[in-house]
Amino acid sequence: MAMRGRRVVVWTLSALAVLVLAIPACWGAAALWYQLPGGLALRAAGVLVWAVLCAALLVLARQGRALLATIGFVALFAGLLWRWQTIAPSNDRQWADDVAHGVTGAVAGDTVTLDDVRDFDWRSEREYTPHWETRRYDLKKLESVDLILSYWMGPSIAHTLVSFGFADGAHIVFSAEIRRERGEKFSAIGGFFKEFELVLIAADERDIVRLRSNVRGEDVRLFRVNMPKPAMLALFHAYVAEGNTLAATPRFYNTVTTNCTTLIYHMMRSIVGNLPLDWRLLFSGHIDEYVYARGGLDTRYPLEQLRELGSIDARARQADRSGNFSAEIRRGIPELPR
Repeated sequence: MAMRGRRVVVWTLSALAVLVLAIPACWGAAALWYQLPGGLALRAAGVLVWAVLCAALLVLARQGRALLATIGFVALFAGLLWRWQTIAPSNDRQWADDVAHGVTGAVAGDTVTLDDVRDFDWRSEREYTPHWETRRYDLKKLESVDLILSYWMGPSIAHTLVSFGFADGAHIVFSAEIRRERGEKFSAIGGFFKEFELVLIAADERDIVRLRSNVRGEDVRLFRVNMPKPAMLALFHAYVAEGNTLAATPRFYNTVTTNCTTLIYHMMRSIVGNLPLDWRLLFSGHIDEYVYARGGLDTRYPLEQLRELGSIDARARQADRSGNFSAEIRRGIPELPR
């Protein structure tokens, strides 16, 4: 009986060691795949070497030498973590045209000057006329904030944008995005492994909204946000400050912790406080439910009706390059009560 009990203990410890080692081993393989320099062959070779070493240690653990295997893996993983910590974000790369510039701004009283506002003329995703400009906004004329959700990967995942509207009909959209290098494509998994920097884009609605609704064919919905003027101003200032911070101190994008939705959440939490964490912050396609539950949308209407009224795709395609694009995509969406 004693011998059998000892075997159970050894087997249990070995199984636990295998489990403890396997999870970071898989993380390490992915980190090497996305961060090793060189081409596909070099990265594959690096991951293969890592896999062989980890497999050897796992076999050692299964043979009852769990302590030795654990010590060896800790040393191996510590070396990988040291290298991981040396990977730093940068603002100096060969960026894709649409994320070549992040917005920065200067505030003088009620006037905000934004540099590098994007106003591309998109004919397709690959054919466009790039244009960046400086724009000035009078914050005394700030009248509205709209939440825009662009569904690009099913009903649970959406890109989150915020649009500010002014008394003269002008709108400016802020969008936190991955900063792709030329020829680089988005990878949700790569977003966990320092593959992309974060960039804050400020753009004309006829650029950034039309790109998603008309050019990419995404499902785009617009919601008027119920927000008092002081909070609108604070959020606008927060976006300007974030743009300036990213220009001075680059930061990595992270698929879960630092993305288009969490950036807004942290800004709003600093403004209004008492915003609980919620699963819908991860599944951004449901963020309208979260905002509605907090009283941030027009609660005179059921959320499903707001979604239906806020579906702007047909209106956006009809407006297309119209100079009244912003007004036309909002037709039929009820104004918030004053």
